[in-house]
Parts: sequence; structure tokens; C-alpha cells
Amino acid sequence: MKLNLMSLALFCSAFLIPNISVAQTQVKPRTINLGISGPDMETIGGPSKNFIKYNIVPNAQRGSAVRTGLIPDIKPLFNAQIRDTQICIGGDGCYYLTGSTGADIWNFNDGVELWVSDDLKKWDYMGLVFSIEKDGTWEKEWKFHHHPVRALWAPEIHYVKGNYFITLSMPPGGRGLLKSSTGCPEGPYVNALGGDNYWPTDIDGSLFEDEDGTVYYLYGGGNIVRMKDDMSGFAEEPVKPVLLSPDTIASHHAPSCSKRRNCSDIGHEGTYMFKRNGLYYLTAADQYEGRYSSMVAISENIYGPYRMRHEAVPCGGGTGYFKDKNGQWWCSFFGNDSQAPFREMPAIVPVGFREDGTIHVVFETSFNK
Repeated sequence: MKLNLMSLALFCSAFLIPNISVAQTQVKPRTINLGISGPDMETIGGPSKNFIKYNIVPNAQRGSAVRTGLIPDIKPLFNAQIRDTQICIGGDGCYYLTGSTGADIWNFNDGVELWVSDDLKKWDYMGLVFSIEKDGTWEKEWKFHHHPVRALWAPEIHYVKGNYFITLSMPPGGRGLLKSSTGCPEGPYVNALGGDNYWPTDIDGSLFEDEDGTVYYLYGGGNIVRMKDDMSGFAEEPVKPVLLSPDTIASHHAPSCSKRRNCSDIGHEGTYMFKRNGLYYLTAADQYEGRYSSMVAISENIYGPYRMRHEAVPCGGGTGYFKDKNGQWWCSFFGNDSQAPFREMPAIVPVGFREDGTIHVVFETSFNK
């Protein structure tokens, strides 16, 4: 693939990715460190083939969500190739970031990578905190998903019950839960379910700790189940909450939704939950007018019913929400459609709340000044 030097230079300048050099991207895609993304693209040998395809090959639609005023002109937090970006505040007050990493997570990667920051602006690489090959149990097995695969998808780090836990999933379906054996974010991590145990179906696990200390596990497009107090498994059968007044407009859902779920759910994958002012926010990713967006619904009860499904953050699907140390709420971001300003890079979008509790994007914050 031949790259236009002017286009590449403009891209790097526009998206504040100073460590990607024009000379570096003129060579063939990197053939080393294919299973990791950190600490940054320059260190591991340049951008991958998929990154070049998504971000540098000309696309007239790229960034249209910014140009039409749907989201602010956000920039990547740092220049690493990451999908499913998720951030949490740890017990030490630091921000921890992880996500799906590697040159091509549809085929294989090495495990869970972690970054840390004090202020959401400067990020330090903590390394591969969970290696499939060195630390894995059931994760080591190669599966068949159109072809042989061994990839770790959408890991999330959560600080609950005074410890760090990592949720993970692997294609074609299988979910696990790790816990730090030291109480430190860098681990080492062990199987929280014990031995070789895991949940053999579906993808995209997450955790939510309620105000009373009860922890719930979420997965897929919004399934909810209470965990045992020791986090060793489920304490009940999973519940799929009812959504009141479903949005049945086909263009507000993934193409498969009308056939499989009758457009009656919040989203089809990438679920997440948080609580604010007594309201539970159940979020999931779905296709909305061609965008891979964060869809949200609200309830006073964790099991629902939920109401007011809405596109909270355009192009922000497959991520999560958090409140920073100054009280500002954010949605993490990575870009997974042609309207996003970039693809597969970590970012954050400021959000606010309307009087009815629904979420909207915020365009001016002190973070950007």
C-alpha cells in the first residue's frame, strides 16, 4: 500500500499523534509485537495494517460526527491502537485504562494491557498485566471462529470490594473474571472463579458495585446477575431487563436486531452500568444511523423496567462511563465507524445530564483548555 505523504502528515497533525513518523509508516506493516499495543505505536514498530486502513486511507465520511456537531473535536489520549476503551478510578485515586489491544484482535493478541494516569492527560504504560500464555487457564485454548483464533476481547478493570477485578471475553463466546492476588492494579491476576472455570457463552462482561456493596455482573447487550459475596460466581440466574416503549426504527439498531431481538433491547453488545442520583443507567452499544453509539436507558430499579432509550454518545459504543475526581462525567471512546474522527484509539468524551436524567454530550470543559 502506497501512502500519500501529505495526507499522512495532515492526519498526524490533526489528531495530535506526534510519535507516528511519516518514514515509519512507509514501510510494510509491522511484523513484531502484533499481539500488544503499548506503550505506543512508535515503540512497537509503527502502526498496524488495520490502523493504516482505518485512519490513513482517505474516507470522505471520517469525522462527520464532529463536523455536524454530534460530538466535540476530541483527540486520542495517546497513540496506541485500542478498541473497547474503558477507564476506572482505582483505590489509590489514579485512573486506569484498558481495552482490546494488538494489531488485529479478531485473530489473536497477548492478553490485558494497562495504562495509568493521575490527571487523564499524561498516561504511563504499566505493561501486560495478564498474559494468556503465562497466566491463562481456559484462555489458552485456540478456538474456531471462522478460522483458528485466540484473542482476548473487551477487558475491563474495576475496583470493587477493595480489590481490582478484570472482566474479559474470548471469541466465539466465553467470559471470565480475574482478580488481583495482591490487591494491586498490576496484579498478578488469577481466575476469580477458581481453577478452569468460566462462563462458556456470550461476550462483553462488566461489573457494577451498588451503594450497599452488592456487586452485579453484566454481559452481552444488558444481562444482569448478582454476584456471590466472595465474587466466585453467580448468586442467582441472570435477568434481561424489560425496556419500556422500545425504539423500533430499524436504522436505530444493528441490522441483526430486528430479526433476533425485535428491536426491544437497549443495545446488542458492550453493556455497562453506573448509578447517579438514585437512577441506574444501563448502557450498551448499537448501530444508530450508521454510528456505533452508546445507547442508554434509565430505571429506579436495577432489574428494570428501563425507559427512555437514547443515543447518549454518538460513535461512543462499546465503552463505559466514569466520574472524574472533579465531578465531571465522561464516556470513554475508541471509534468504530466511518463517522468517528478516528478509529481504534483511546479517548474520552465529556457528558452531562438533562433534567429528565438523559445523557448529552458536553462541548466545552476545562479539560480541553
